[in-house]
Amino acid sequence: MPIDAEAIADRRRLRRKITFWRVVGVLALIAAVLALGYSASDRVGFGAGSHVARISVDGLITGSQRMADLMERVGKAPSVAGVVISINSPGGTTTGSEELFRNIRRLAEKKPVVAFVDGTAASGAYITAMATDHIVARETSIVGSIGVLFQYPDLSGLLGHVGVKVEAIKSAPLKAEPNPFTPTSPEARAAVAAVVSDTYDWFKRLVRERRRMSDAELAAVSTGQVFSGHQGVALKLVDALGTERDAIAWLEREKGVRSNLPVRDWKPRGDRDLSIFALAVAGADLMGFESLADALRRSASGMEAARLDGLLAVWHPSEK
Repeated sequence: MPIDAEAIADRRRLRRKITFWRVVGVLALIAAVLALGYSASDRVGFGAGSHVARISVDGLITGSQRMADLMERVGKAPSVAGVVISINSPGGTTTGSEELFRNIRRLAEKKPVVAFVDGTAASGAYITAMATDHIVARETSIVGSIGVLFQYPDLSGLLGHVGVKVEAIKSAPLKAEPNPFTPTSPEARAAVAAVVSDTYDWFKRLVRERRRMSDAELAAVSTGQVFSGHQGVALKLVDALGTERDAIAWLEREKGVRSNLPVRDWKPRGDRDLSIFALAVAGADLMGFESLADALRRSASGMEAARLDGLLAVWHPSEK
């Protein structure tokens, strides 16, 4: 008896639906297993056995409750014998850098902490490095950029060119200044400069205290310029040159951490959530559900969005 074409199409549609829900079920099972594993890892210290925890600080530094929670969990984990902060960042906001500094200092009260500059520890990221008890950097790494930056665009010329004028009614002359829509007044410039100067003084006090520098030594490194890791040793910005293994050797030698412990990455919980998204995306792609994979990618991308505002302690090469 010949099979009706419509019946064949119905069977195919049914098979596709069954396959889709099987994939969803498998992904849900994977997510549940990972969630249980991560929950258990928090209780026992991210895996059984004593180890050195690696916390990576990379990209732009902003205020992050997830990072604060991570530092607290690492500090409480009985299996963490020591911590290496691996840094590769140009800095970020001054408030975010200050928060990270204070979180690392709190962690250092519970665990021995060392910094390893794997590429760049400039500006706010150098504040991060100073929060540890010892700084090891690669010879060709970038350190320093001790300074504060406040940038804003001046669009008044452009607006005048296109015939647009922005009106404002303010409670006081310095409210919402500097304003990108009007030229900066001397009073507004002076007000912003005072804030920058005050924050710069805070940064320098931190360097003087943490790196035990004299006035002359501080003046030599607080010009805003960057230095290589090799230059940083003589300038007291860096304690030693080497690799991450050298940084961990310092923990063993100076802080009594047992030799040859494994090094394990600790990440903020939000990063773990994104790893589940990655598995889900891979599974959806594998089974041919492109629209589902795209939707998951957009969700993960939205979770990673971040804004930079306020004063910056960040280094970037000039384009001039």
